[in-house]
Amino acid sequence: MPSTPNNTLQNKALSHPLILASSSIYRAELLARLRLPFESIAPEIDETSYPHEAPEQTALRLAQEKAIAIAKIRPESIIIGSDQVATLEGEQIGKPGNHQFALQQLQKMRGKQVIFHTALCVFDGRSERDASAPQVQLQNIQTLVHFRDLSDAELDAYLHIEQPYDCAGSAKNEALGIAILEKIISEDPTALTGLPLIALTSMLRKLAVAFFK
Repeated sequence: MPSTPNNTLQNKALSHPLILASSSIYRAELLARLRLPFESIAPEIDETSYPHEAPEQTALRLAQEKAIAIAKIRPESIIIGSDQVATLEGEQIGKPGNHQFALQQLQKMRGKQVIFHTALCVFDGRSERDASAPQVQLQNIQTLVHFRDLSDAELDAYLHIEQPYDCAGSAKNEALGIAILEKIISEDPTALTGLPLIALTSMLRKLAVAFFK
């Protein structure tokens, strides 16, 4: 199981390990914005959704399973798990994996609204944690994304330029993908990229994590 330490923020020490239960570079880049030392460990879980499971429930369940999976091998830590499920007209949209599937996704989504459910779990595995603080915190942040009604040629050109084949919805909103979007509606602008930092900072504050030392 790969572990990638974050060595860029050693000037701020924590009294406990902070672990991101993910191998996603996008989530790691977002978490680094909080200027807290952390490491990333990829959880080994089955991310298949259950039959008849609501999209938000899939995201919440997987976020918690990721955090708990890492807590089992790294006790005495605060673990952050996150998962994202995108839906178009009630149908889940996964990561395309290649150009052909990405183009098919964008063709289906153009001119339409896609709902992104970004679930967040913070699991406090410390044995000496404050008993008044929650051990498990869960929240789903919903983002409404309206895609522009672009031509096949434009969509194909975008995919060749950015190759967002590891992104649910086949677009990187933090990069050139913003040009194929018409509107984003969310209470947390970082949720769409994969890690809702507003919700996360609220959860960490409940665990007495300080951000402004």
